[in-house]
Amino acid sequence: MPKKTFVTFIAACLLFGIAKGQSLPDAHFSQFYGAPIYLNPALAGSNICPRINFSYRNQWPAMNKSFITYSASYDQHIEKLSGGIGLNVIADRAGDGLLNTNMINAMYAFRLRVGTHIFMNMALQGSYIQTTLDWNNLQFGEQIDPNSGFDPSIGIQETPPDNNSIGFPDFSAGLSISYKGSIYGGVAVHHLTEPDNSFYSGGDSKLYMKMTAHGGAMIDLEGKDPYDDDFGSFSISPNFMYQQQFNFHQLNVGMYATKLPFILGVWFRHNFENVDAITPMAGFEYRSLKIGYSYDITLSQLKSVSGGAHEVSLAWHFNCIEKRRRIKAINCPRF
Repeated sequence: MPKKTFVTFIAACLLFGIAKGQSLPDAHFSQFYGAPIYLNPALAGSNICPRINFSYRNQWPAMNKSFITYSASYDQHIEKLSGGIGLNVIADRAGDGLLNTNMINAMYAFRLRVGTHIFMNMALQGSYIQTTLDWNNLQFGEQIDPNSGFDPSIGIQETPPDNNSIGFPDFSAGLSISYKGSIYGGVAVHHLTEPDNSFYSGGDSKLYMKMTAHGGAMIDLEGKDPYDDDFGSFSISPNFMYQQQFNFHQLNVGMYATKLPFILGVWFRHNFENVDAITPMAGFEYRSLKIGYSYDITLSQLKSVSGGAHEVSLAWHFNCIEKRRRIKAINCPRF
């Protein structure tokens, strides 16, 4: 079977399942701290100074653009609002453009000091999600001839959807906490109202609630105080991230090692239904610019055909005015 035919057949199975009432987990990034406010809206303003983050992910590249995801965000702390604001845009392309999802997220995170060295952010997020389905280019299983491959003249039994484009509002919330900025964690709940995302009128499909827990620590190997400006320039940072959405469960555990300007890391990702991937990562930081690259080494049954996943993140951190510098940032990992 030609590779493109195989891809569209797999995509048709997945997308038809979505259309008829089965939502899939959200787009994800291996460098999840490279898209911080997508991970948890409570991280809006956590860096205090303004920052811009970009992420690009090409999952299963051997399958001809199976899943391409882009993310761009801006966030900063605003003293008059006693918290941080953020704006995040996500574009996800599945099945070489057969299913396209665009999302815009706006959030506010209230910052609260609950102890001498303990800070907490509590956030609310409003979103708008639009999804389009290219039904006419789907290739279904019954259209695959074992000898000649895909044959568009073969009819299908599936009923076309009532709508090829849907849009709906969405709401999320998050909480993050840090001690001296060097020990940190958080929880986020996305899709609080579980909105209907069916392409069929009267369909029984919803975007299931996604729950995320993450945490870690930054350990300075030179013994510097977390309040020093160059804290973490030579450090290690163990971290974890757990996500659950309907019957999908995933655990990420890993560690970063930093000796500026270089950052190295490795992650193990385990979907509870199957072992998924090991992800080595390398990054470079120069002044306000941070660039990271990672590659998912697939361990599941797809390892022989998927081609893993490439991911690139880029961040630019702007300088703060002197007054804002006195507010302690959360020293989350750089990627």
